[in-house]
Amino acid sequence: MKKYIKIEEIKIWLNDDETILRTKILKILWVQERELINYKIIKKAIDSRNKRDILFVYSVSVELKDNEKYFLNVEKKDKKIIDNIKKHKIRLEEEYVYEIKKVWKDFNKLIVIVWSWPAWLFCALYMVYAWLKPIILERWKDVEKRVKDIELFSNTWKLNSESNIQFWEWWAWTFSDGKLYTLINDKRSNFVFEEFVKAWAPKEIIYDAKPHIWTDKLRIVVKNLREKIISLWWKFMFESCMTDIEIDDWKVISIEVNKKEKINTDILVLAIWHSARDTLEMLHNMGISMQAKPFAMWVRIEHNAELINKSQYWEYYKNKKLWTAKYKLVTHNSDARSVYTFCMCPWGYVVPASSEENRLCINGMSEYAQDSDNSNSALLVPINPSDFFSDHPLAWIEYQRYWEEKAFLQWWWDYKAPAQLVWDFLKWKESKSLWKTKSTYKPWIKLGSIDNCLPDFVVKSLRLALPELDKKIKWFASDDAILTAIEARSSSVVRFVRDEFWESNIEWIYPVWEWAWYAWWITSSAIDWLKIAEIIVWNI
Repeated sequence: MKKYIKIEEIKIWLNDDETILRTKILKILWVQERELINYKIIKKAIDSRNKRDILFVYSVSVELKDNEKYFLNVEKKDKKIIDNIKKHKIRLEEEYVYEIKKVWKDFNKLIVIVWSWPAWLFCALYMVYAWLKPIILERWKDVEKRVKDIELFSNTWKLNSESNIQFWEWWAWTFSDGKLYTLINDKRSNFVFEEFVKAWAPKEIIYDAKPHIWTDKLRIVVKNLREKIISLWWKFMFESCMTDIEIDDWKVISIEVNKKEKINTDILVLAIWHSARDTLEMLHNMGISMQAKPFAMWVRIEHNAELINKSQYWEYYKNKKLWTAKYKLVTHNSDARSVYTFCMCPWGYVVPASSEENRLCINGMSEYAQDSDNSNSALLVPINPSDFFSDHPLAWIEYQRYWEEKAFLQWWWDYKAPAQLVWDFLKWKESKSLWKTKSTYKPWIKLGSIDNCLPDFVVKSLRLALPELDKKIKWFASDDAILTAIEARSSSVVRFVRDEFWESNIEWIYPVWEWAWYAWWITSSAIDWLKIAEIIVWNI
């Protein structure tokens, strides 16, 4: 296996040209120009803690004429070299190659993957690369057709309960900004990012410390990945809802599609989105083991995007080298629940995410062009199973519906979202009009108070948190920032029970990601799917 030298914490001033990186590498390693064969940026981040001296921070992989020789007799090297090795975490690493095991071509087990998420694409990719031919069921239409339904809802308020931001290929994430960053450290992410780039994702996701694909790019990536898998002899069935499962002796035998078609299966992989409530109820009734878990309820906060850039970059906020300012904040208060930001969408939009008639839900998204005037983020407050109206594993459904109905009925029995200026919210006053910041939400907002469409403890937590968050980012609780309610579909609120081989209590049923709640975000869930594919391929 080929090895390379990894160097971290290489800092370059904002006004320096990136070509200086090569000189920096030579100086850190204390080697001659002729010894350096090549280098590659593997991570690039912005350090804006000192607003007057903003830095870019790099990690690189380096190829010398003799990588291993560099580390011989390290203890005898010059002290400056030893100090640099410690400071920059210089080490020898093996180049990662993701290996996919091939199965025998006469393999005849039937594999069905139900519904979609970015992750199943990687499960399907792995399987077709391994010469398997799974059947993929997608409950809804493809991404190209669904955009029209979303636009119709935004412009006319005519909701299609089977065609909306929650329900379509890649679900709500095709209407988000496609965040790829993850806290897990798994080299499978290299394979994930490379496949995304092959499908026309922006190349910078390979090294960006907080990579995004963006909404408009994400739709192209989804289509390209899907068509690639289809070209490898993969069967995909759109508008095919799993309506029943046949189980015999605690083993899956077959599934029912659209209440009429039967598909035999030896292996069933489940990727159920958190808004497919009817499917989850069916699975619970079939005896598939699951447990309630905490989730979150929140509002979206919108700021003028330039204001957020100023708060992060000060005088450099218009510097074209700097990416749009992002933030991730949390505050704790002994008198209330913690509050933290989530799904921050720079230069983004607040969008309608309702999936059921007469219930209101919102979300956020950003496009690659970053052509909105605003940035937005969710303000999250944890919700515990003890808050639900009962201890049933699916009690969260009733709880979410209750508050989504409250938001819908807040004003005019329509899909206008309740909204309030931060300043008015903190002073317990109803908002009458917007200031400089204009809402990006379509089908528009209705100003007033958001108190009545949120639990009391959420309202209390938000009021205590906003002044504290303002101390962390200047102008976060500015007078004209807008709070829009409600967003209650942040994550799964139930966990499928899996054994050490990642199976459910029903043999050969593998629940993955969202409902299983064993991963988070696109990258970690994709890795979860790859692991499932590995387990299936290596055990058949």
